[in-house]
Amino acid sequence: MRLTILGGGGFRVPLVYGALLGDHAEGRVTQVTLYDEDPARLGAMARVLADQATASGAPDAPAVTATGDLDEALRGSDFVFSAIRVGALEGRAADERVALAEGVLGQETVGAGGIAYGLRTVPVAREIARRVACTAPEAWVINFTNPAGLVTEAMAEELGDRVIGICDSPVGLGRRVARLLGARPEEAWIDYVGLNHLGWLRGLRIGGRDELPRLLADTEALESFEEGRLFGAEWLRSLGAIPNEYLHYYYFNRDTVRAYTEAEQTRGAFLRDQQRGFYAEAGRTDRPAGAALAAWDRTRAEREATYMAANREAAGVGERDESDLESGGYEKVALALMRAIARDERATLILNVRNRSTLSVLDAQAVIEVPCLVDANGAHPVAVDPLPLHAVGLVTSVKAVEREVLAAAASGSRADAVKAFALHPLVDSVGVARRLLDGYAAEHPGLAYLR
Repeated sequence: MRLTILGGGGFRVPLVYGALLGDHAEGRVTQVTLYDEDPARLGAMARVLADQATASGAPDAPAVTATGDLDEALRGSDFVFSAIRVGALEGRAADERVALAEGVLGQETVGAGGIAYGLRTVPVAREIARRVACTAPEAWVINFTNPAGLVTEAMAEELGDRVIGICDSPVGLGRRVARLLGARPEEAWIDYVGLNHLGWLRGLRIGGRDELPRLLADTEALESFEEGRLFGAEWLRSLGAIPNEYLHYYYFNRDTVRAYTEAEQTRGAFLRDQQRGFYAEAGRTDRPAGAALAAWDRTRAEREATYMAANREAAGVGERDESDLESGGYEKVALALMRAIARDERATLILNVRNRSTLSVLDAQAVIEVPCLVDANGAHPVAVDPLPLHAVGLVTSVKAVEREVLAAAASGSRADAVKAFALHPLVDSVGVARRLLDGYAAEHPGLAYLR
């Protein structure tokens, strides 16, 4: 099989390739094509992957090619993994800076920053979807481009159910909760529902029995892992659920904005500077074999250790524990998804797919994040219990914002873009919404289409 990675110079590409190196079954990926508009990043990442293949000792490592031609990259693909970043990390840093100047959150998927990122990304994602439909109509698209739910919904307008969004946050949360309850994560049924970066783990069934109430009753256990320390045992018991870590931006918004404002550097600026150094080092051709991979390993370790540092500062919980440094493993989710479709190896995965009739408060085309049964015909959301009212309010409000972003990207209407900002729960003023759009338009040439 052939896999094409859009954003092939991106920092997380070695995670995907590493997962492929460990897959030796029939029908595995044998050809990986990296596509990126930045030839320097593309070259550096090709060196990291070459080091990975050598270090693995695998005689049948997937062959890697790199190109800056999108149609060439797509042609003949069985799967297309989309992980682009429109505006690069400089754009993310600007998103944070403009929002914080107005006293609101600028995180890349939540609040004003997520809206700005979406306004830049949706037109590009729609064009990619059209190119896939024309050049590789039989391919399945796996989307990790943020904001993942919004971008998946935009691409589904062209690709229908052949585009599926993935995220590692709910997977990591489910794994941590299962282990705390003494269960193997793969043997637990995780009752998780919401939108991307806006969901709740409402139950975890082991042998047909919901064991989450046992965890909620145990303060010491609750506050021994990442989400428990972020939210606190009392608030989790009030909710009767474990929220996705990104809900910390909603439930503790003032605290988080203050921590971001007082930080020496925003997350986007940190990653921009960190990765600038990494790509410069990995791109050098005078270094010995293995040097590019070693540079990537060091950079990744620092990246994981500093993840959501401002939120932990706001919650007063200090550095991440070693047990929390393991990611949800989006590369493992992507590989499991490809296996299930290509080999008809049925799997249950938490994915971003079209709602159909799963959540009655949303229409059929709305992309949601829920457990899905996956087979050769794609991903099928399972039936879930209705959302509680507090969750209905957040989910429907944020979905309304996403729809305004989609409308603005299609129409080029400034009014639609202002409405997207103004309707978001974390933006408290129409006046602020207008200033945000003006600030972002001044920073991003890619928003010139808004009139």
